[in-house]
Amino acid sequence: MSPAVDPREEPLGAGGWVVLPTYNEADNLPGIAAAILAALPGAVLLVVDDSSPDGTGDVAEGLAAADPRVRVLHRKLKQGLGRAYLDGFRVALQAGASMVLQMDADWSHDPTHLPDMIRPILVGTADLVIGSRYVRGGGVVDWGMSRKIISRGGSLFARTVLGLSVNDLTGGFKVWRASTLSGIPFDDIHGGGYVFQIEMTWRASRSGARVLELPITFRDRRVGQSKMSRRIIVEALLVVVKLRWEELTGRHGGRKQG
Repeated sequence: MSPAVDPREEPLGAGGWVVLPTYNEADNLPGIAAAILAALPGAVLLVVDDSSPDGTGDVAEGLAAADPRVRVLHRKLKQGLGRAYLDGFRVALQAGASMVLQMDADWSHDPTHLPDMIRPILVGTADLVIGSRYVRGGGVVDWGMSRKIISRGGSLFARTVLGLSVNDLTGGFKVWRASTLSGIPFDDIHGGGYVFQIEMTWRASRSGARVLELPITFRDRRVGQSKMSRRIIVEALLVVVKLRWEELTGRHGGRKQG
């Protein structure tokens, strides 16, 4: 016989907001949204859609109409992944979120990892939890050799230049303690693309945040095409060097402002 459930106990994920940027993810969104809310039934799912031509925004509105835990933020222009996350973060923080989660909508981030990822935040042992491909137990499947080299090489380059101990700096599967996230000056963020992931972790680390990596298995997207490009890679290299230069010249210490 199953033990009785205390009705006063909050559902898993209560107080958490999951920020999910989308662009042409109409085929993926219903399934991934259901999986996220099944893993964290107490959380709010915020879909941030950049006016997707395939109707992702309309799909999101349909989900929101059917489930009050789903919210939608429509952006008129496609302004990059980083800006989508920042706009979503602002909404979540203004709504009083106690923790903010970020992940992709293409199934490369497995929602079943979410309960384990929020636990260090809930028990107070971490301020930023990263779902890491590059720690023991983590890994990548369905990627070609060139993509693996670019990803690992990018993390290694950023780690070396910025003097960080985090192994997976380019990944976007993260859980933030709200107080840590709110201490980052969003207006100063350089990166509009995937370098956003590097810069946010760097700023958190420099502010004194406790950063924890937990192993995940990253899978290539189920539907659609990767949004990685040569421009995004070049941008990442340039911004990493710029961040280090600003730090060395005293123009930026990566510390919290206030």
